Amino acid sequence: GYLVAVGYMDPGNWATSLAGGSKFGYALLFVVLVSNIMAIILQSLCARLAFASGRDLAQACRDSYSRPVSVVLWLLAEGAIIATDLAEVIGTAIGLKLLFGIPLEIGVLITALDVFLIMALQRVGFRAIEAVVIAMMSLIAIAFGLQIGMASPVWSEVFAGYLPTTRLLTDADMLYLGLGILGATVMPHNLYLHSSIVQTRAVGDTLPERREAMRLATIDSTVALMFALLVNSAILILAAAAFFKTGRHEVAELGEAHSLLAPIIGPMAPMLFAFALIACGLNSTVTATLAGQIVMEGFVNLKMKPWLRRLTTRLIAIVPAAVVTIAFGEKETGKLLVLSQVVLSLQLSFAVIPLVMFTASRAKMGAMVAPRWLTVVASVIAAVIVALNVKLLVDTAVGWFGG
Repeated sequence: GYLVAVGYMDPGNWATSLAGGSKFGYALLFVVLVSNIMAIILQSLCARLAFASGRDLAQACRDSYSRPVSVVLWLLAEGAIIATDLAEVIGTAIGLKLLFGIPLEIGVLITALDVFLIMALQRVGFRAIEAVVIAMMSLIAIAFGLQIGMASPVWSEVFAGYLPTTRLLTDADMLYLGLGILGATVMPHNLYLHSSIVQTRAVGDTLPERREAMRLATIDSTVALMFALLVNSAILILAAAAFFKTGRHEVAELGEAHSLLAPIIGPMAPMLFAFALIACGLNSTVTATLAGQIVMEGFVNLKMKPWLRRLTTRLIAIVPAAVVTIAFGEKETGKLLVLSQVVLSLQLSFAVIPLVMFTASRAKMGAMVAPRWLTVVASVIAAVIVALNVKLLVDTAVGWFGG
């Protein structure tokens, strides 16, 4: 559950939540909450698929679709993992610069070395990976808890931010950031990851044993995702309390946020911010590597050594990150981070729709087929994701071609 939750609080979340909080105050907390509810429902379907069919989402796609369709879905999934990796590259490099003064361009290149971290963790076993991830998540939560205490938000306004707003549909900027938050929260690769790693647990063969495993896995991921909700809310609350309230409405750069925290809420805040950012980047690195292996083996049955797989995707992500940082400097990395999360949102439908279809199929799921009400709710979630993405594309096209 916590390995899955890591994907919901990576550096891309930071960029979108910082931009949303500084520009719109607490208003986008509603999107954070709804995204998290969507994630809980979709991740429960992943566990159901795994225990009912013994297949992860990528394998189920390969079983059900023709090879050309499977290859297209695989390439889209790889694109989502590269977008995730891009956020991790930039986020970790910025964290290294803020904490140790390492130039951003060098920090981007250093992130390629995280392959050795992955190799070391995979040698000591899966439970060790879980322990490291949970320890880092705890440190991140403590860091943000301390920062929010320093920022002293108005809690009545915070709770009001969780209420829905129609402004999301009328304000193109808010919709763009809202979709960025959605893409950063409900990440496509997490659906493939969860449906595979729950199968590392020892589960009996009987129907009652598989139902019990599914129930415990759902509780596990729900508790972990509620923890992720607290962390993501904390980032946006911090941005709203520290920046929106002081009239700084365009803070989207992680480095800019770091430098502004000290004069606004105290000298300890920037160090805590940078430390938590590095922890987020390293944590996300672990789960993105696992997801990459699952996607490649599941869709096209192509096996690659973990270190080579990691190095390949990391190098692909490093190229645009390095080009942007060298050509434009740190000031443009925030826009690239938000864009990477919107790309994730646009690719989300291609993972969610097959997941909903498979778990609604009695032929695939047998006695553990999703109940009708759950399929309806999941279908509504898929429809909302598609509709918001279409609206974003239309608004963007109108903006480009209409003036």
